[in-house]
Amino acid sequence: MDESILEHIHRGESISTLRLYSWNPPCLSLGHAQSFKDVDVERLHAQGWDVVRRVTGGRAILHTDELTYSVTGSADEPILAGGVLESYNRLAQALLYAAHELGLPVEIKEEVGHATSVTYPNPVCFEVPSTYEITVDGKKLIGSAQARKKEGVLQHGSLPLTGNLTRICDALIFEDEAARQAAKERLLIRATTISTVLNAGVESALGVEISWERAAQALIRGFEAQLGIQFERGEMSASEIQRAEELVKEKYAHPSWTERI
Repeated sequence: MDESILEHIHRGESISTLRLYSWNPPCLSLGHAQSFKDVDVERLHAQGWDVVRRVTGGRAILHTDELTYSVTGSADEPILAGGVLESYNRLAQALLYAAHELGLPVEIKEEVGHATSVTYPNPVCFEVPSTYEITVDGKKLIGSAQARKKEGVLQHGSLPLTGNLTRICDALIFEDEAARQAAKERLLIRATTISTVLNAGVESALGVEISWERAAQALIRGFEAQLGIQFERGEMSASEIQRAEELVKEKYAHPSWTERI
């Protein structure tokens, strides 16, 4: 759907779009260049999860109990103009605003190394924050990735609301169970969810949670306030839906795309 919208924007048939969504069933998404060899297909299917490959980069993300956002627009759009880091930083400021509105003590991580700088195999996107990503006490909270194509710019991001982040390790290949457990422990040290942040030090058995709708509204307000824009609520056009269905058949459901090594 995101790629379909981007194509329509490129042809002047749609306008720059913020899309907010969730996943059912949960789904593992691989970064554009990530090897399918990272996926433990048997474990994945045993959990009842799906797998897709994104057009954006980065490593694997398990989409469940989260809010996913996408930004699609022309590279000439002032908010998206310039290089990757320049536009990425603008959008990060909007995400930061939204997180503050939700009462989260977040900051923007600047000028940090990417996952490839670590010395152990690392198929998990959320384990290491990248430049301009949103963190709490050094732990990644919102992970994002951007692709700049001839049609324009597409940025995806994931905001975990609740749940156990280590579940992703049960869908990936590791040398042995000790390595899998070590990866889970590293992930909890280096990434977090909204509910974990809000419940730190809270003794109530009920805990504190942020609903998907509340988080979505905070993102909308953050983008509008920080970037000086006003959204128009809309639905995908018949043409956009038709093209999305074609992209599924031609690309996203095809092993030559999803199962690339």
